[in-house]
Amino acid sequence: MYASSYQCAGCFEWIETTVDESGGSRQQYVEDCQVCCKPNVLTVRWDASERAFGITAELES
Repeated sequence: MYASSYQCAGCFEWIETTVDESGGSRQQYVEDCQVCCKPNVLTVRWDASERAFGITAELES
């Protein structure tokens, strides 16, 4: 597991999360915000130059 964070698309708070590296370099899943409870669709990508996962979030429609 790899610690990372994303900005909630609903309340814009920064949320700490973990990424399961065994899921590959590109992943997408839904995670509820720990602050406002809105479901965020997280798109996770491995950035080889940064040697870190980048996460973008959008509200689930």
